[in-house]
Amino acid sequence: MSKEIGITISKEEDFSEWYTQVVLKAELIDYAPVKGFIVLRPDGYALWENIKNIADKKFKETGHKNGFLPVLIPESLLSKEAHHFQGFKPEVFWVTHTGDNKLIERLAVRPTSETLAYEIFAKWIRSYRDLPLKLNFWNSALRAEIKSTKPLIRNSEFLWQEGHTIHESRDEAEKEALMMLNIYREIIEDYLAIPVIVGYKSDREKFVGAEYTLTLEALMPDGKALQMGTSHNLAQNFSKVFNIKFLNKDNEEVYAWQTSWGISWRLIGAIVMTHGDKHGLILPPKIAPLQVIIVPIYYKSKDKDIIMEKARKVKDLLNTNSIRVEIDEREEYTPGYKFNHWEMKGIPLRIEIGPRDVNNKRVVISRRDTNEKYEINDEVILMKVNELLESIQNNLYNKAKMLLESNIHEVYNYEDMKSLIEKGGFIKASWCGNEECEVRIKEEIGADIRVIPFNSHSNNNCIYCNGKGRHIAYFARAY
Repeated sequence: MSKEIGITISKEEDFSEWYTQVVLKAELIDYAPVKGFIVLRPDGYALWENIKNIADKKFKETGHKNGFLPVLIPESLLSKEAHHFQGFKPEVFWVTHTGDNKLIERLAVRPTSETLAYEIFAKWIRSYRDLPLKLNFWNSALRAEIKSTKPLIRNSEFLWQEGHTIHESRDEAEKEALMMLNIYREIIEDYLAIPVIVGYKSDREKFVGAEYTLTLEALMPDGKALQMGTSHNLAQNFSKVFNIKFLNKDNEEVYAWQTSWGISWRLIGAIVMTHGDKHGLILPPKIAPLQVIIVPIYYKSKDKDIIMEKARKVKDLLNTNSIRVEIDEREEYTPGYKFNHWEMKGIPLRIEIGPRDVNNKRVVISRRDTNEKYEINDEVILMKVNELLESIQNNLYNKAKMLLESNIHEVYNYEDMKSLIEKGGFIKASWCGNEECEVRIKEEIGADIRVIPFNSHSNNNCIYCNGKGRHIAYFARAY
């Protein structure tokens, strides 16, 4: 990676190198001493905190409570649900010793918490009166990343939330899984300004142990798909293994119905990829830890006091109206350096205040997404800032939506599919539902079925075998 201060390459020239430069130079992350692990720096963690706070509020509004689970899971417990365990086995980190003493049983470092949580939940559930149980856990998970790593997208340790719920009926579990999908969609589209396609994963791609998996898929500017979150209807697959039973209202002992669902700090990587440009980050105002930066500009000491007085008044005005704002008071840097610094960090709005601005009772406002500048009279600063923040949020979403829609290619024959997949984007095609066709397409052109939209029935022939089509599916190469 280049050691120069600014971003030295565009998204179009080398997307991977551009992305790495942005997350490092904008000070979101740094590399840890162990391969596959990263450090989340304060600006990166502040983004995660905002996502977490928004999601946590929505979870609690829908009756979910937070809990804590330990990070170590006995091997015998993982093996209890053999199908699920087999799916994660290649990625598991194992603890085999305490000091110099070898453990009698290996302990897995949590790759996901289903087996641990459900062993415990089985002790808590006795009657229909104990249901529904709706818990969420904010934690980290560790998976030995066997593919190439990419900061915030594929790492061996990542921050995430995982929700786990238990219900009396299939209908309740299905409603829960769909509700969480819609909550995720609202967070991703309304706050992160990233449009998604929602629907089902294929049986081959669904979560191991789930009856079905609901997914949210986004398209990154390099033409690759990115899974943004998933919600799983586990049916009774785990409750039968872990003996999660309850006495129903008819005094019959029956197995419970379950869901699990999660998002991770991958969402930060998606924000960077989707909205960033040749100068660095562009943060959607709703999720930006800092929405406005005020840069005082003075070259003579006699101007400093009056400019700083006005800067503080503007800060107080915005701050008291719930706008996240700071003043860059650093005297060791020039205004030009500060402009570039905050541009790199993607702050939505910059307010410049110089001697003329004080005299003319105005400020200069620059928006990060379009670089447009406005001279704004003092009495309308608050109104204009709110207006511009909303405009930036909408503009970022609309640009991302245009990118998505212009890169969905509907095809009816395999030759066209092979040609278009090289250009990137989603390939919308008919699929017979046969896993063999799905596997062959993956082997031959490297594209997965990313999502099967709801109610997607097909009257066309399968794109691969030319047999009767059952579903419209979206294929893509993905992270």
